[in-house]
Amino acid sequence: MSALESISRIFDNALERLDDAFDRVRHRVHGDGLLATFLAGPALVILAVFGAFPLFYAVHMSLFGGKYGIGPYVGFGNYAEALHSDAFWRSFSVTAYYATGTIPTTMILSFTVAYGLNRIVRGRGFFRTVYFLPYVTSAVAAAMIWRALLNPQYGLANMLLQSARIAPQDWLLEPRGVLNLLTYGRIPANTGPSLALCCVILFEIWHASGFMIVIFLAGLTSIPRELEEAARIDGANAFQIVRKIILPLLSPTIFFLAIISVIKAFQAFNNLYALTGNGRGPVDTTQNVTVYIYANFYEYQRWGYGAAVATLLCLTIVTLTLIQWRWVGRRVHYE
Repeated sequence: MSALESISRIFDNALERLDDAFDRVRHRVHGDGLLATFLAGPALVILAVFGAFPLFYAVHMSLFGGKYGIGPYVGFGNYAEALHSDAFWRSFSVTAYYATGTIPTTMILSFTVAYGLNRIVRGRGFFRTVYFLPYVTSAVAAAMIWRALLNPQYGLANMLLQSARIAPQDWLLEPRGVLNLLTYGRIPANTGPSLALCCVILFEIWHASGFMIVIFLAGLTSIPRELEEAARIDGANAFQIVRKIILPLLSPTIFFLAIISVIKAFQAFNNLYALTGNGRGPVDTTQNVTVYIYANFYEYQRWGYGAAVATLLCLTIVTLTLIQWRWVGRRVHYE
């Protein structure tokens, strides 16, 4: 008997003994419920210590004023201050612009690329790797490259504009709205997202598309080709096949990506902070809610107020997720 066969037999015996032990425990606890609780116990403890406890402690901290969360009890005073703060609503609007700009564009672009990759045979693995590389690349490292490309003085972006006889831009340093720039000042400068925020949105689309492409491609490969062939025999064109067959069968994948994309967009921090240096950008035009929370915690030491804003952000994300589950989830086809 070879060494490999001996190791395999020892491993099989160990698995049999472990299975017998689980059976004995199941009979002793008179059911599978307690056994499931016993097996899930370590994970539940970790979630309680690093998930539930910080959440409840943040809510508790939000009820106190002063610095470091050890000031006087103010009840819901921090929440009232946040809801009446122009800075808070400005950061919330930046978050809304960011989510609106990144989620639909990334999903449409990723689906288009994945649909094309699903149609090719040769080189599919190579292109899948190429498109997935931005996602596995460090966001901070990639942001440094983008900051160099968008540098107003020596960046490649302005060099290309100058070669095309177009006025250079300040890019990540531009506080004016992109609509103001496109309309040559006809729209007020504070209307819509700033050019700096649009640069951050473009970076997120590039960085996050790889993940969505892989997920979309996995969903497309699970759709039987016979359905498309039958539709073509019945006279359906490519657009009708996508609209009537591909998208309905792909709805669970779209629903999953929509849920996690909304959560990710409202929790975005790394790319905003890395691209603009401090997350705020020019005149706070790139300061979303998470950067606003960070500033109140670590710059102003207003832990109670920052915890209140974080709680409001958590409630917003939960509300949006429930709305998606209720309204979008009804349109998902699982068969």
